[in-house]
Amino acid sequence: MPLPQTLSNLRLPLIGSPLFIISNPDLVIAQCKAGIVGSFPALNAREQPGDPIELDRWLVRIKEELDRHNQANPDSPAAPYAVNQIVHKSNTRLERDVEICAKHEVPVWITSLGARPEVNEAAHSTGGIVLHDVINDRFARKAIEKGADGLIAVAAGAGGHAGALSPFALVQEIRAWFDGPLFLSGAIARGDSLLAALAMGADGGYAGSAFIATEEANAQGAYKQMIADCGASDIVYSNLFTGVWGNYLKPSIAAAGLDPESLEISDPSKMDFGAAKPKSWKEIWGSGQGIGAVTKVQPAARLVDQLEAEFLAAQERLARQLGWSRA
Repeated sequence: MPLPQTLSNLRLPLIGSPLFIISNPDLVIAQCKAGIVGSFPALNAREQPGDPIELDRWLVRIKEELDRHNQANPDSPAAPYAVNQIVHKSNTRLERDVEICAKHEVPVWITSLGARPEVNEAAHSTGGIVLHDVINDRFARKAIEKGADGLIAVAAGAGGHAGALSPFALVQEIRAWFDGPLFLSGAIARGDSLLAALAMGADGGYAGSAFIATEEANAQGAYKQMIADCGASDIVYSNLFTGVWGNYLKPSIAAAGLDPESLEISDPSKMDFGAAKPKSWKEIWGSGQGIGAVTKVQPAARLVDQLEAEFLAAQERLARQLGWSRA
């Protein structure tokens, strides 16, 4: 099944995943101008006392800058942007944020931690599409039953909140019954990995950790450098910090005075995605297992250039290995 028109003209079949705290308008705009979907969690638009419309301002700025880019570059228009909605019951901002996104006709909605038909309906009412992230086949079926248009398969190795299933197994099970839009998350940090996702049956990749180490990302310099310095062996899988299982950088855990090799198991009821910034996310840094491919901090556009070059080189290499003619 072909991708919706909204996602059919990307430079690379790639979504820059919404990074809590880190994804901001600067990063989203840079990703979209470079030709991939840029996204951010609605909760990143933090409210100030007496001023609850930061999300509205963010969307105005993103739309205006991308419109100016498209007018100046009609032959290479920007990719669409996406907003991530945490639909967990603890998110007290959800209803208001959904109204703001509908008002601005956000083209791509990414929903997480629950499937809510009313959120899907709000997106569809203004022509948007909804991609729901899932960690297993059961959640995938529920999301589609409740009206999502597509899925993001969050497999083992993904940064932040992540599943534990092999990407081969997860994509295989979903594709057995679903032929709609499917993007794969989990250690997508090179163009080679993106091509592998397509070979498995996904329509594209979902990459986050590599974009932490970009100049536009709203992350501390030490965090960006840690991404560039670390590899897969420096990642630990834990649910201690938010109640949801996820991948984190061991050095940041040790710096917080904890032993990354002996973390406690948390009670899932501790999950809280209210308006206040969780302290744990400020001190404990999330990352996926693919960061061994990240060796430096650079502009987001340059990273997309690199990913494209790797993607095309991987296609050529595979064609040679299989004896295919690309003529």
